[in-house]
Amino acid sequence: MKTWRFAIPLLIQTAFILSIPAQAVYTHITGKTVVLQTVPVDPYDLLRGYSQTLSYDISRQDNLKKLPGWDEVVKKSPGRDKQYAPIAENTTVYVTLQEQKSSQQTAPSPWKPIRVSLEQPASLAPNQVVIKGTSQYNSVNYNLETYYLPEDQRDKINKDILEAQKVKPGQTQPFVVEAKVDTQGNAIPLTLWVKNRNYRF
Repeated sequence: MKTWRFAIPLLIQTAFILSIPAQAVYTHITGKTVVLQTVPVDPYDLLRGYSQTLSYDISRQDNLKKLPGWDEVVKKSPGRDKQYAPIAENTTVYVTLQEQKSSQQTAPSPWKPIRVSLEQPASLAPNQVVIKGTSQYNSVNYNLETYYLPEDQRDKINKDILEAQKVKPGQTQPFVVEAKVDTQGNAIPLTLWVKNRNYRF
């Protein structure tokens, strides 16, 4: 058996494996920092493992349908259920975010979603960025949904989340996440803000 028959598949597999961290490095170096608003989470889930699944305002299709461009997205890529899954599974969508002026608080202000589309916008204002997501049933994923708890900070993060969500009985407090987004809409998480404290991913 000739050596090249082994070498070529090996090189292809190696290139594929290396392309994943290479994309993250590219996004980290060239991307623009944005702030995303999370939705409240169950703090007790944090006590059961080493990671937490986060969700964002822009993850919920119920929120996206309020944006300009939503009707066109549904028309061109209809889902199997108009009420619960209005756009087709694995549809790529682009959400345009606009920077908001920060107040005097320590934690940064979340960027505001202003439009959703099936195609990446040709141009953006200097205070805007577009983030790429994939539809999954009635939500949209942006590759920012899993936060791994640093071992040396796990107890501190758990404590902060428990305290932050004891605002009023029956109420919870959402957090914000800073992320880098590159020109193609790919995103990587940077920090999680809880109670005006930030924890790096």
